[in-house]
Amino acid sequence: MGLFLIIMGVQGAGKGEQARKIQSKYGIPQVSTGDLFRAMRSRTDEFALKITKRMDSGELISDEDTNEIVRQRLSQPDAANGVILDGYPRTPGQAAWLENHLAEQGQKINAVLLLDLNLYDAFRRAFGRVSTSDGTSYNIYTNAESIQWQFSDHPEAAYPPRLDATLKTTGEKLKRRADDASAHAIIKRIDKYLQETQPLIAYYREKGLVQMVDAAQSIEVVSQQIISIIDAAKSR
Repeated sequence: MGLFLIIMGVQGAGKGEQARKIQSKYGIPQVSTGDLFRAMRSRTDEFALKITKRMDSGELISDEDTNEIVRQRLSQPDAANGVILDGYPRTPGQAAWLENHLAEQGQKINAVLLLDLNLYDAFRRAFGRVSTSDGTSYNIYTNAESIQWQFSDHPEAAYPPRLDATLKTTGEKLKRRADDASAHAIIKRIDKYLQETQPLIAYYREKGLVQMVDAAQSIEVVSQQIISIIDAAKSR
């Protein structure tokens, strides 16, 4: 029996960091639908070209096609012993398909990890996030001891102030995701999360699979709690 996990959480809850830790400890890959859709652009088969065309035209990708993309990924050898699903399923229909697909393989979802974070903290984590070229992350509100930062006004006030941050030890200028610089974009991502995730939480709660972890705790504390949840789920 493999280890199949779903990880959920609003932006800033630390899904990526915790998924990497799970991957390292249990040897199962993180499967992100965002990555899967981007990978369609590197393929030349008929199915991938169809998906790419729909994405380029702004069409929504159907549950059927999304499920097929996931099915193809789960059929790869590195997913034989399980995966961490991030960003999938997004609808109860996708969740039902996944359950049936895994059952056909003699597998099941072991746990749904819900990283719980209040929305104010979620906003601060996204809006204040900066990182080095190697991906080390800092935050001007919660993890700023090693950085220098300030908001710089546009000379003609034509644009909102720009966040400038540097690493104290090296002077490296830190990067900021473009969508993190827009409060409106952050709020839209939070709204989308709420709209898509609440029905799924209810769906999986009915099945007794949701395991909530307080994501406001330190990364290591959250990680230890997740490990305890996974180890308990594996034994059932």
